[in-house]
Amino acid sequence: GINAEYGKQWYQRRVRATVYYVDHKTSTIYMEYMKQTVVLKDFIDEHVARGERTVLEDLCYNVGYTIALLHNGDIVHGDLTTSNVLVMKRIDKYDCVMIDFGLSTNSSLIEDKGVDLYVLEKAFLSTHPDSQDLFDKILAGYCSVARGQKTVVNKLREIRLRGRKRSMLG
Repeated sequence: GINAEYGKQWYQRRVRATVYYVDHKTSTIYMEYMKQTVVLKDFIDEHVARGERTVLEDLCYNVGYTIALLHNGDIVHGDLTTSNVLVMKRIDKYDCVMIDFGLSTNSSLIEDKGVDLYVLEKAFLSTHPDSQDLFDKILAGYCSVARGQKTVVNKLREIRLRGRKRSMLG
């Protein structure tokens, strides 16, 4: 029905840029140009320098929410970093759009979704030290709408432990 179609369009618009045409012969993708955007990495650096944490907390919540929408559709990004998220100003708030789906897969596996979050966490905390609170906001946004969020977050904890064990063993 109309509501289902609207929901699908909202989901697609919220998560990624619109792809207009793919030319397989020339390996060319024609897609929406995202005007007036900045990568999340630069946005965070700029706002941390200015001491504007509230804007960052709201945006990080939104990032987690958006990742949950992907995972609810069984889309695993595969390369979640603060360089693969664009930030754009919407009337009175900032929104995010995921980019670079080159390593993405379709998967309903909890392990894959947990690894997606783990990759983001490692990239986030190595790029933005002393920002655990912001990553916690990402997880809060994720948990607000992700189907099976407790299972995914538990898997993330398990993956963290495996990662620590691996780094301790060399």
